Amino acid sequence: MSNLHVPNPAAGNPEGSAPIRIAVPAAEQPLSQAEQPISAVRRYLLSRGSSSVSDRIFAGIMLLCALVIFALVALIATELITQSRPSWHAFGLSFFYHYNVDPITHLPLFWDPVNGVFYALPFVYGTLITSLVALCIAVPLAIGLAIFLTEMCPRWLRSPLSFFTELLAAIPSVVYGLWAIFVLVPLLRDNINPIFIRIFQLPVLEKLLGWTHLFGDNGLFGGVNLGLGLLGAGAILAIMILPIIAALTREVMSAVPNSQREAALALGATRWEMIRMAVLRNARIGIVGSIILGLGRALGETMAVAMVIGNSPEIHLSLLSMGHSMASVIANEFSEATSDMHRSALIEVGLALFLVTIIVNACARLLVWAVTRGAPARVQ
Repeated sequence: MSNLHVPNPAAGNPEGSAPIRIAVPAAEQPLSQAEQPISAVRRYLLSRGSSSVSDRIFAGIMLLCALVIFALVALIATELITQSRPSWHAFGLSFFYHYNVDPITHLPLFWDPVNGVFYALPFVYGTLITSLVALCIAVPLAIGLAIFLTEMCPRWLRSPLSFFTELLAAIPSVVYGLWAIFVLVPLLRDNINPIFIRIFQLPVLEKLLGWTHLFGDNGLFGGVNLGLGLLGAGAILAIMILPIIAALTREVMSAVPNSQREAALALGATRWEMIRMAVLRNARIGIVGSIILGLGRALGETMAVAMVIGNSPEIHLSLLSMGHSMASVIANEFSEATSDMHRSALIEVGLALFLVTIIVNACARLLVWAVTRGAPARVQ
């Protein structure tokens, strides 16, 4: 037992009044800091001693994990440069822009392994054109799908639609290629391409805009309509990158605070104005990042593109013409390359794909800077 002394409130003079003694049982007295029981975690921390050595080991392991990324990129670049050295010595930088002229047909000759002619310009062209077509088709659909899921979709439909959207990203590319051969290519050839052909070959448009070389028999939709070609490859790429861009854009838009939406609506904005000013403006950096990831998937896609692009090392303005991409030519010809120069040229194509990926990411960062100017997103 212990006694606690408190002033007597009944006394008129608190300073001179006698204190009241209250007996407190020993079991109810508060324990001092030294008498409190020590938890298992605290006991371990006290018994382990100095942790400076383990901290240094942990920091070294984390630094090693970070350096592995740089090492992998350096190893890939070194191997590509080393294995493509014969092609570099033989063609130099002209490998990417030069071509020969066929003495019989007087047409540009870019790639002829039999005669030792190796120039990668049609592969770079095919990769960029198909990726651009894919982005033109996929980006509006993906952003529209993300807006619907986050802002307008009924609750009962949101989960199934999100599940099937993300499921598209898990389908193997060879399955996409087979579906494109049996479904997409006939659909383009019989239903969609004829519409574009009629529009782009209208005499009025050809007369007014013929100077752009986009209309007429030699324009964007000129030539033979086979279904296979750059447009078909771009369409299948658009379907493949659509779930990636849509899923990431949806996550970014969901992260925008609801207070931004409520503030815009409170100021009298309509739903579209709220989405444009409060949601899209705050999520624009993440949307650009999702587009970059989709573009990276489109640049490196191999099997589906190889099955529908036509595999012809030529350059034509028409989207209906057959072409080649950097990834598809490596997949088609690397196992059949018989000469060292042929293998070296294909590896140099892989090096070009590696460099194009780096350049695209650098341009995307420049685009982000141009949009934001380094300032955080805000509602105006």
